[in-house]
Amino acid sequence: MAGELVVSASIEIDGPAVHIFDILVDPRRHVEIDGSDMIRCCLNGPERLGLSSEFVMSMRLWGIPYRVRNRVVEFEENRLIAWRHFEPQRWRFELEPIESGTQVTETFDYSYWPTAGRLLLVGLGWLRRNETAITKTLALLATTAQSGPTKTST
Repeated sequence: MAGELVVSASIEIDGPAVHIFDILVDPRRHVEIDGSDMIRCCLNGPERLGLSSEFVMSMRLWGIPYRVRNRVVEFEENRLIAWRHFEPQRWRFELEPIESGTQVTETFDYSYWPTAGRLLLVGLGWLRRNETAITKTLALLATTAQSGPTKTST
C-alpha cells in the first residue's frame, strides 16, 4: 500500500541545479510555482530555507482561507528539500544534474499517515488531485527557472 501513497513526477529543466534550488528554498517564491493554486503568499519565514526551518503560508482550499506552518524535514544543498506541516505527508523536491541541465522530481508522500488516514485519503481522491498539481508545479518551476532570477515580494 505504501507505493500507492506516493505521487511523483519528473521534468528536465534546462538550467543548473543551484539556480532551481534557489527558487525552492525561498518560501516567498512558492506562489510562483504552485500548481495546486492553493498558495496565496508566504506570511513568515526565512529568506532561505534549511533543515528545520519553519515558514507560514497563506492558503485557500475550496474558497476557504487558512494558514499553515511548515517545517523542513529533509535537506541536502542543491539536491533535496522536503517539508511537512501538522499532517504527516511530505512535499519533496529532488534535483539531479544531467547532461541537458537538471532533472527535478517532485513527490507528494502520504506514506507517513496511519492506516485509517491512508484509506480516507485514497477514498477522497487526494492522490489524483496531487498528481495534477505536481505536473503543473513542475511546468511552472521550469518556466520560472528559465525566466531568470526575479523574486516575488511578500
